[in-house]
Amino acid sequence: MPADASDRSMEPYYERRAAEYDDWYLGTGLFADRERPEWTDELRAVEELISSLPPARTLDVACGTGFITRHVPGRVVATDASAAMLGESRARHDHPLVRADAFALPFRDDSFDRVFTGHFYGHLHPEQRARFLAESRRIAPALVVFDAKIHDDVEPEQTQERVLNDGSSHHVFKRYFTASQLSDELGGGRVLFEGRWFVIVSSNR
Repeated sequence: MPADASDRSMEPYYERRAAEYDDWYLGTGLFADRERPEWTDELRAVEELISSLPPARTLDVACGTGFITRHVPGRVVATDASAAMLGESRARHDHPLVRADAFALPFRDDSFDRVFTGHFYGHLHPEQRARFLAESRRIAPALVVFDAKIHDDVEPEQTQERVLNDGSSHHVFKRYFTASQLSDELGGGRVLFEGRWFVIVSSNR
């Protein structure tokens, strides 16, 4: 997550959202009344697909609460810039946790076989994408990106106002993808999943 001054502006949002973040996955809290047809079944399919990936030394970048991290197979190290998110993640799995900047990861070249990231890439501005991809390729030969599918109710790129349970309002940059678009941005890759709500692409350097 945050690396420079503009990136750090997101830190208060993620610190405050950590305890309620999984409401988005579970359809609870502020998300209880949202109409999301087939969401639960698709999320379960995503979890099963991620669980079926070949076990590998994996770095989960921007792991958040660990909701998805717990399904990643192999020797996993999970990182996030938010202490609150790591606190939530600690309750979900036993993998090592490291508080780290996604654009300057504290690991040697080729320390891992795979970098995994979920719902992080879609929040990056162009210059951040280039930095993240370069850092991911330095760390591991394979990259798996899990993110949001474009659908009729959203624009491909937008700044969203998000209100949390405590009433605080935050502006968050967000993008949505087709699987082919995401694959192209990653420099080519294999589409592992494309549903109504989610896409997953695997790309090798």
